[in-house]
Amino acid sequence: MSRRTAVAVAFVLACGSAAADEGMWLPAQLPEIADSLRAAGYQGDPAELADLTRAPLNAVVRVGGGTGAFVSPEGLVLTNHHVALGVVQYNSGEGRDLIETGYVAADRHAELPANPDYRVLVTTGFENVTGRVLAEAQGRTGRDYYDAVDRASKALVAECEAQGDVRCSVETLFHGRDFYRVTQLELRDIRLVYAPPRGIGNYGDEIDNFMWPRHSGDFTLLRAYVGPDGRPADPSADNVPYAPPSHLRLARDGLAEGDFAMLAGYPGITYRHRTAAEFDEQVNWRLPAQVEVLDALIATIEAAGAGNADARTRYASQLASLKNGSKRFTGELEGLLRSDAVRERAEDERGMLAAADGTDLAAIRALQASIAAASAQRERDLLVGYLGSQTQLLRAALTLERLRMESARPDAERERGYQARDHGLIEGQLRQVQRRYAPEVETALLRTLLTRYQRLPDAQRLPELDAAFGRTPEALDAVLARLYGGTALGTEAERLARFEAARAGRGMEPDPLLDLAAALTPALQRLEDARKAREGEQLRLRPAYMHALVAWRRQQGRAVYPDANRTLRVSYGRVESLAPRDAVRYAPLTRVEGIVEKNTGKAPFDAPQPLLDAIAARRFGDYVEPAIGSVPVNFLTNLDTTGGNSGSPVLNARGELVGLNFDSNWESVSASWKFDPRYKRAIHVDMRYMRWLMDEVYPAPHLLRELGVPAAR
Repeated sequence: MSRRTAVAVAFVLACGSAAADEGMWLPAQLPEIADSLRAAGYQGDPAELADLTRAPLNAVVRVGGGTGAFVSPEGLVLTNHHVALGVVQYNSGEGRDLIETGYVAADRHAELPANPDYRVLVTTGFENVTGRVLAEAQGRTGRDYYDAVDRASKALVAECEAQGDVRCSVETLFHGRDFYRVTQLELRDIRLVYAPPRGIGNYGDEIDNFMWPRHSGDFTLLRAYVGPDGRPADPSADNVPYAPPSHLRLARDGLAEGDFAMLAGYPGITYRHRTAAEFDEQVNWRLPAQVEVLDALIATIEAAGAGNADARTRYASQLASLKNGSKRFTGELEGLLRSDAVRERAEDERGMLAAADGTDLAAIRALQASIAAASAQRERDLLVGYLGSQTQLLRAALTLERLRMESARPDAERERGYQARDHGLIEGQLRQVQRRYAPEVETALLRTLLTRYQRLPDAQRLPELDAAFGRTPEALDAVLARLYGGTALGTEAERLARFEAARAGRGMEPDPLLDLAAALTPALQRLEDARKAREGEQLRLRPAYMHALVAWRRQQGRAVYPDANRTLRVSYGRVESLAPRDAVRYAPLTRVEGIVEKNTGKAPFDAPQPLLDAIAARRFGDYVEPAIGSVPVNFLTNLDTTGGNSGSPVLNARGELVGLNFDSNWESVSASWKFDPRYKRAIHVDMRYMRWLMDEVYPAPHLLRELGVPAAR
């Protein structure tokens, strides 16, 4: 452990000991809480968990937008069905719906390619670089502070990536107090191996999402490939399976209530150390506003695809993501209201401010003023953000135009996301557009978003958007018809030809959507400049807030650990039931018979007939959990998780794989902002259910042998 890492660990631990079920711990911290880990039931050596080059943590990887783990010596990766849904959808089309039917590759030759921008990232380094990041930023404010941190971070990334085959980043802990350089091996050739049908992998869909009891087989197997020389390579028939430094071994037995459980993964962003004003805005504006917009987009896609099966397939992944987001935000709002989070956070902050020293107070007041100023344009910023994130062709046009502009500058000065290191990802995104695009759906989505934009007050309008789309619904319809009737960007060859010109900094062949992108980019850059100035100032000021918060919570004997930020974290606790309200208690394991109880024969409760037949015949083999007398499907723990933990492996006390995280219960969706041990539970696929499906229902004996758990029959 480096000196700076030790200092950061001491900073956390000095604040008090967290309960075993609370905390997303950095691996480097685990030796320091070894006594708590052992007391909770862990039988391994906590010191080994701090070493990212050793098992088991070197088997845990970032997969797409979530987490996964190597589970064989030949590059087999286990993650969630919903994390890999884009891969399944990418391989589906008219006449072949793998989302519906599932897929089992009979051999290596039958494994299907992932979408070109899909990646598996293996963390190999985590180095404290705070001094180098902040050296130039000292004495600066606002945009100058942001730019100084950005320049230093880019230099550190370039230095790291000069070794080749890795993807590096600089991440902050404690909101600008500490900075770490993360090094990850980037695997680019990923292939689909095994995916259950929708009626298993997404059983219950949005009705059951965030609910308990659950009966979902939310898992998929992928395989990572490298070049014949063992180094990461672009997809090729000559590539060979990646040989990971270690892989997780599946346990033959599962867990029962009270048993130790541990989870490792890449949680997204948590906000537990945000200010009282940010808590207030989240509850009283942002969450209701996001739900309203997402629900409108969901309705738009469903209506546009109502009579078009091909369009429904193309937008299946996007629609699932929107539904998940809407339900999650709804649950988050309900949870924060139930826990009275705004009032509690305000009281906590008042106590903190009363105890803070003068130096911290001045910075904290400036931070509060910066946060308040950002709220003036919040409705516009929300809608403009969705214009890029929820479209395919418009997003491609905006990306190409920005790439053209950035490519005219020296690489080190280009905006993140448009440097030479990013060209492969951009090309991959452009290659897959037509598989996720239908013109009638995209124009409907734009109509929904821009009609809302047109209702904003003049103070929140952008002249470029008004000039491009008009100020009335009628003008908007005419513009969309012209743009999408005349664009050639729906064709892969046309996009890639312009990509070659854009990455060379040259002018591109004219196109209506590219003309639109050129007209909109000045406005988007103004918004970006304002955001960077705001973020730079807040990055400078938040460490004072964290210093005061830590001191205050230390007085109270409360723990402070870093908010999650997509870096590798470990949570530990136990299998635990849930009593969410009076006279209601949920057992921590579900049985396959529960699938039949829910089954209606209609989506989303339409279990495949082979599954129903196997349950009816009780072909359970050796997969029965004695405590419930059946094959377990899902189980509950009190592990601390959030978005990004989807696909995180769940380990037993010996470090063996027993489960796969995929969801949280409704009562704990708000845990990204406020942890409440009364309600926080995580929901996992029991590995016995996965093995049983691969043995008895949709057989894959060759894969079970590779997993080290041969079929029972």
